[in-house]
Amino acid sequence: MPDQLTGPDTGPDTGPDTGPGRATAGEPLAPPTARSMTLSISALVALLLFAALAFVPVPYAIGSPGPTQDTLGKQGKTPLIAIADKRTYKSTGQLRLTTVSFAGGPGYPVTLPLVIRAWFSPSRIVSPVETVFPSDRSQHELDVENHAEMISSQENATVAALEELGYTVPAKLRVAGAVKGTGAAGIVRKDDVVVALDGKPVTSYTDLVKNLERIKPGQKVSLGIERDGVRRDVNVVTGKRKGGGSQLGVLIDPSFTLPVKVKIQIEDIGGPSAGNMFALGIIDKLTPADEANGKVIAGTGTMDVDGTVGPIGGIRLKLAGAVRDGATWFIAPAGNCNEVVGHIPAKLHVVKVSNLHESREAMIAIGAGKGSTLPTCTAS
Repeated sequence: MPDQLTGPDTGPDTGPDTGPGRATAGEPLAPPTARSMTLSISALVALLLFAALAFVPVPYAIGSPGPTQDTLGKQGKTPLIAIADKRTYKSTGQLRLTTVSFAGGPGYPVTLPLVIRAWFSPSRIVSPVETVFPSDRSQHELDVENHAEMISSQENATVAALEELGYTVPAKLRVAGAVKGTGAAGIVRKDDVVVALDGKPVTSYTDLVKNLERIKPGQKVSLGIERDGVRRDVNVVTGKRKGGGSQLGVLIDPSFTLPVKVKIQIEDIGGPSAGNMFALGIIDKLTPADEANGKVIAGTGTMDVDGTVGPIGGIRLKLAGAVRDGATWFIAPAGNCNEVVGHIPAKLHVVKVSNLHESREAMIAIGAGKGSTLPTCTAS
């Protein structure tokens, strides 16, 4: 009488079970073949390598939309913009500065799984780490530099905003140095103070810039300076200034006497790109009109003392951060427009500006419901 298997495995045979490495009921397992051993070891090694790579830092930086802040509001309990000696006015709208957060620099390494995930995310960018974090500087040095740029942007924004409102902002124009190869090299010295141009007194930085705009590059000018307390005139051949007019080839370190006491207080944000929105916040607070008028307007851009709005990095990430935080309008530097065409989030209108006056006019038009008349990054 044939043997019978008992237990749960007594049903009818469903097919052959005698292939390589397998056995029929009651037979011992066959030893593994060399090929199956090789495949198993290879798979184990690959798994161990992937597990190791998951914890090994890789030389990439991941950028993502950072926080936004309303320059008309508060950070915690502290107003971002406080004005002590002039009447200020409330606004029903918001003027949100935008930021970018980067991981992957000194002290903030990223791993391969994080990079792979970021590659497939529409709201993140992956860049070689050296293009974002210079290898010759520590994280502390970068933090110090970003803080200094933020302080400078606040001062520039304050001066530009006050002059846009009609205030005169006197300045002492101390020379920090002369640019090699320019007409000022060897003529103007460090710590000279510029006091006149072609015999006309220069009392503010804007005075100097506007006067140079009317002078053709290559023209010789008489520059009035004070050196060691003694007034003298020196001749300087001007060079071409980007954007038109001429320049002296002199690095100016101005110190301003502000006619209005403006204090900007913000934590954990560095760099120069908030200047445009700081300036708009100052203007809105100092004017009776409710310029933003209930609208959530975000934006970015560096701010020069003369009101020039400059391009910044990470513009596409800033657009994403603006939409996330409720903005429907975005004021962008004209120099960034080529980067955003085709990448503007739905329901976000991007207005292009070149200077603070244009930014102010854009803010007013948006608040008045006339934003459709403004130049954008997709049309002139």
